[in-house]
Amino acid sequence: MSSQNEMKIILVHGAGHGAWCWYKVVAMLRSQGYSVTAVDLAACGSDPRRIPEDVSNFDEYSQPLMDLMASVGEGEKVVLVGHSFGGFSLAAAMDAFPDKIAVAVFVAAFLPDTVHSPTYILEQHFEQLPDKYNDVEVKAAVVPGKSEPFIISRPHSKVLATTFYQNCSFEDLTLGNIMVRPELDFQEDLRNRAAFSKERYGSVDKVIIVCGEDAILTVDFQHWMIKNNTVKEVMEIKEADHMAMLSKPKELCQCLTKIIKNYAK
Repeated sequence: MSSQNEMKIILVHGAGHGAWCWYKVVAMLRSQGYSVTAVDLAACGSDPRRIPEDVSNFDEYSQPLMDLMASVGEGEKVVLVGHSFGGFSLAAAMDAFPDKIAVAVFVAAFLPDTVHSPTYILEQHFEQLPDKYNDVEVKAAVVPGKSEPFIISRPHSKVLATTFYQNCSFEDLTLGNIMVRPELDFQEDLRNRAAFSKERYGSVDKVIIVCGEDAILTVDFQHWMIKNNTVKEVMEIKEADHMAMLSKPKELCQCLTKIIKNYAK
């Protein structure tokens, strides 16, 4: 087995999802001999905690990834892959552990810069594409001890079918409808944070995988984020919807193996 195959790949899901959504990619990469871990962030996937009762801030939400990164041995490097809202957790890990990351791969993911507060990218998305959130179900959740209610959301079946999973199989859409959990965008928390640092986050090589038929993070918005940042390379999967790991897993794996070959040295 080559040293490239031995390098660990860590997969980070988007909001409301979990490690489960990477099942096709995990299987394909492991069948080729790669070491792959898909992590459940807090209150996601099989993690028993709930948003916002048990997990109400971004640090709590991202802690499983930070713990996993902390366990990486000195002198070792990983390939970090994030999807959608997972781009923010990716950025936090890059800021905390830049020397442990060979390359960070953003798959149709939010891509923070090193100038603005992290929430700037979210605000721009809401401003540029306000209609994308018209049909997302939102509700207020009151948590004892907290003065203000939390606004949580969950895309209902129609939104998942037309905006997230439109190129996926009916089976994977059904899986999404069963598994997707309530989500919190932690806007207030992220708004009060300084920008991710140029010296740490900015020092890690970034590769962007654009999903050509993404109906939520549109191609235009993905390219706007790229222009707003410094990236090493841009790749594209033309017929991938937002859930590229489900709609185009083979093509995504081809991109990832190419990235590993080029950057994991």
